Amino acid sequence: MRAAQVVVAACVLCVARPVFAQEWTEYKNLEDRFGVSAPGEPKTEKIKWKSEYDSMFPGTVYRWEQGSSRYSVTVIDYSDSEAIYRANHHSDDFQQAAYWQIDILGSIQYAATTQYRQKPGVKVTFDAFHYINLVTGHELQLTNPDQSRTYVGIYLHENRLYVFDATVAKGMPPPLIFQQSPEFLDADGKSIRYRTYYFNKLPEPKAGGRGGRGGQEGGARGAGAPPAAGRAQQ
Repeated sequence: MRAAQVVVAACVLCVARPVFAQEWTEYKNLEDRFGVSAPGEPKTEKIKWKSEYDSMFPGTVYRWEQGSSRYSVTVIDYSDSEAIYRANHHSDDFQQAAYWQIDILGSIQYAATTQYRQKPGVKVTFDAFHYINLVTGHELQLTNPDQSRTYVGIYLHENRLYVFDATVAKGMPPPLIFQQSPEFLDADGKSIRYRTYYFNKLPEPKAGGRGGRGGQEGGARGAGAPPAAGRAQQ
């Protein structure tokens, strides 16, 4: 009897693995330069992302569902931050050119706070520096009001913000395949491998000078100097 049970179990495993392999694929997106293991092709949505200093950036959300589990990758393109910031009508307190750079530099923590830490009813159970393929970022784990669990990795690569989000139902195992598979691609769709930790480099200012305006800034802080205080102290 036991031998028969073992044979049945083996047959189930043999059937289950090909089915699993068919459902999950190594999805690669050349437009937004990322790859991830996910259950099939995603649904996509174009969005506008409001930054810390009220600029609106273009983005795309890629979504998957499998049973009660939900997966998504949000990609926000900060590469044109300077032009987008200048086209916006900011108050006198936020005219300095350095703010378009701060929007990029603070984008990981801003997303972590506004999209996750401040969600009503959530309990943050992990909140720390992280990296994937040596690209530095941040990782969060949360318990939601319905006791589902959300696992998040946020990274900044070549002035694109990437938010990898997986939510699984109460009692389900962590989504390790999705969590551990993100990669960043070059123009040919090949995975980028760094030899040491990667930290995002800001775009070169197009308007000249430190932060983008140089001597045109003036004021008490000096030409082109960065702001004296962060957003939280306004």
